[in-house]
Amino acid sequence: MSLMLKLLMSMIVITATLDASMSEAKLTKYVKKFIVKNPAVRVSSVEIVDIQKVDGEEGWEVYLTNMKLIHNGKDLSVPQTIFVNGDLITPALMNLKRNKNYSNEYKPSIPDSYYSDDHLLFGNKDAKHKIVIFSDPQCPYCMEIVPEIMDAARKYPDTFALYYYHLPLLSIHPVSGILVRVMHVAQDWKKSDVVEKLYSLKINPNETNIDKVLAAVKTQTGFSVTKAEIERKAVKQAIESDEDAAAKVMVTGTPTIYFDSQWDKMRNRYKSFMP
Repeated sequence: MSLMLKLLMSMIVITATLDASMSEAKLTKYVKKFIVKNPAVRVSSVEIVDIQKVDGEEGWEVYLTNMKLIHNGKDLSVPQTIFVNGDLITPALMNLKRNKNYSNEYKPSIPDSYYSDDHLLFGNKDAKHKIVIFSDPQCPYCMEIVPEIMDAARKYPDTFALYYYHLPLLSIHPVSGILVRVMHVAQDWKKSDVVEKLYSLKINPNETNIDKVLAAVKTQTGFSVTKAEIERKAVKQAIESDEDAAAKVMVTGTPTIYFDSQWDKMRNRYKSFMP
């Protein structure tokens, strides 16, 4: 969650009682009363994204939700994990004996709609296993992990189908705002190798001069694209659509990886299925 959203919300860890039968309307009432305490922020609704059992904690379920908020006339969608056990509800569930914070253990499964042809980067769409990646080419962890997964999908196209979504973290490395648009154009032109090469691009993460970024891309990867091409409305809308797709499944960081629709917390499950 961004610093701005943290300032908008004053979150308290409190256990409340609620009817055993859960609904989005009841969750909305709970969020209004116990989660969002800033009077300048209005809670319009709470959307349930997914419901899962909490492993090892009998009776507890985790509701993975998006809070629909309004601040200064602007609509915001903020992920919120809520734990429920009968008439008990809490935004945080911890087992001190196990030294385990369950808030870090769950993300929603992703729907089949995320396996769209326009996001297929490597592999065949009929491959045995499907991988979805939300990534930023300047994220250090992404640089380490994502190219290896790309390589596996390229080498074993009948085993892995890799679907790629852009999630630039502009507050950390602003140059990503330009790079992801370059990557989208490259992918649209069926030049998946360029997307992979951009993970080793050497550039100042704070660079925002488009001409300098495009020159670096051409010099280091051989891929030539114009400023006009990456500034097309369709390109910008595609990146926004990817960011919206991330928000809908409560993805806020990179790299976030799904293997066969389930969140791969360790980001290496694919290795168990290598031919």
